[in-house]
Amino acid sequence: MKRTSRYAKMLALTLSLVLVLSACSGNGGANSTNTGANAAGGGQAAEGGDLTYALATSPDSLDPHKSGLAVASRVYRGIFDNLVVKLPDNTIKPWLATEWSVSEDGKSYTFKLRKDVKFHDGTPFNAEAVKFSYDQIIDPQAVVGNAANLLAPYESSQVIDEYTIKLNLKRPSQAFLSNLSIPAVAIVSPAGVKKYGDQFGKHPVGTGPFKFVKWDENAEIKIERNPDYKWAPETIENKGAPYLDSVTFKIVPEEATRIGSVQSGQALAAETVPPQNILTLRSDPNFQLLQVNTLGLPYTLFINQKKAPWNELKARQALQYGIDVGTIVKTLYLGTYEQAWSPLTPGIFGYDKSLENGLQPDANKANQLLDELGWVRGADGFRVKDGKRLTLHYVDGTPNREKRNDIAAIIQQQLKKIGVDVKIEITKDVATVVYTNGNYDFYGNSQVNVDPNALYAFYHTAAPNQRPTLPNFSNAEVDKLLEQGAIEKDDAKREGIYKKVQQLIRDQAVIIPIYVFPYTVGAAKSVQGLKFDLVGYPLFNDVRIQK
Repeated sequence: MKRTSRYAKMLALTLSLVLVLSACSGNGGANSTNTGANAAGGGQAAEGGDLTYALATSPDSLDPHKSGLAVASRVYRGIFDNLVVKLPDNTIKPWLATEWSVSEDGKSYTFKLRKDVKFHDGTPFNAEAVKFSYDQIIDPQAVVGNAANLLAPYESSQVIDEYTIKLNLKRPSQAFLSNLSIPAVAIVSPAGVKKYGDQFGKHPVGTGPFKFVKWDENAEIKIERNPDYKWAPETIENKGAPYLDSVTFKIVPEEATRIGSVQSGQALAAETVPPQNILTLRSDPNFQLLQVNTLGLPYTLFINQKKAPWNELKARQALQYGIDVGTIVKTLYLGTYEQAWSPLTPGIFGYDKSLENGLQPDANKANQLLDELGWVRGADGFRVKDGKRLTLHYVDGTPNREKRNDIAAIIQQQLKKIGVDVKIEITKDVATVVYTNGNYDFYGNSQVNVDPNALYAFYHTAAPNQRPTLPNFSNAEVDKLLEQGAIEKDDAKREGIYKKVQQLIRDQAVIIPIYVFPYTVGAAKSVQGLKFDLVGYPLFNDVRIQK
């Protein structure tokens, strides 16, 4: 538990856990920017008050085990706690758990729990609550989001006594302890789940610093101070109850309206600042700008290898050479987003920096590859083979999150130059089109995570009874490496394994990495103490509003 990775110094430089809007410092991390007005001087930071925080989209659920949206995590992060917390130096520290031990074979973890914690409904937090939470996630009848992948390979648990629990795994996992720190596997109130049933996501009950108050559909969500809170993790300066009375999340999808709400004073902070407004706010002395790159898998276009001709390597390589990602990122994000080069984001353990600036667009190579496959240019410029046009079905969701629909439109024009006819489908029902029907050639997605084992769920061959992976990729060498990486205890060897995996995914043209998402918040200069956790979710425990 106390072992510190030899990569601690590297990670500390690249990650930012505490991005503070402070009256005395205005610090940002190496992976963040904090620009604009510093709140130093001109007033006292007071306790109390309501922080209005504008969200770009609406959560789907506030049940951490069921939600699949990052925006939901930004809300329920304050409602729920986890057993452990992960620090920027890659170490794991206590939270609801006070200590733990690992069996020699790595297949069981025994946790000692805090004895002074209560859920918001007054029921006690204990070993039974941990067992209930984790068993619920792996229930085959349950509908869960990313929680099941994060908790894997959890199999069962044994309550030793009221405040001691033993977690049993199907196989050892070096990612397991880290994953227990992610909001999606937070501890929920058993009594709350039993009371609200399927509606728990509309009436969340946790142990966190804030209690749920109300959710007005597509309008706002309100949480209020938990006066009994006194078990904040090491990453929080204020170990007691929050300074704020409440936080009101305003749901404002329209970009100009959302940013305008901060500029007009209707909201004190707004998330997902669009690129053009980032440039404006950086130079405005009346506001503050926070930006931190999220960890995990960058926004990535997955090529569905179940669909011909994309099951052929040369066809996928033609897409690699035919798409100019650098131009897309520069055009849409004006230098505020970083181009992605790997299946992993920079800053996460095992990231292979050598892939950066490796593959460059080359229309001649793309055309040559398609020629070799027998796709011939027709009179209209599109390629044809055996009487069939070379078509790529590109699926994306609505609303136009992070300008992803615009990416599709640019790629449509870029691939037209090499004779590929891109048909774009924008749908509200991505779950059915992509995950149920598998009706896509191209689909983009990303994931927040703290360990490179996140690659397993996307690139390891899916079992016959499991949902297919997005690229429908199956490679024996990659499978073996991912299995080794999950259990390898030596950091240097584990790093090498994941670098090899990234290289193989690039060489097999499995994906087109696009951008690393920077979570960006614009705020009034009166907001002080806003921090973010390791994966970029806001923490409100230390926030004060300057009077």
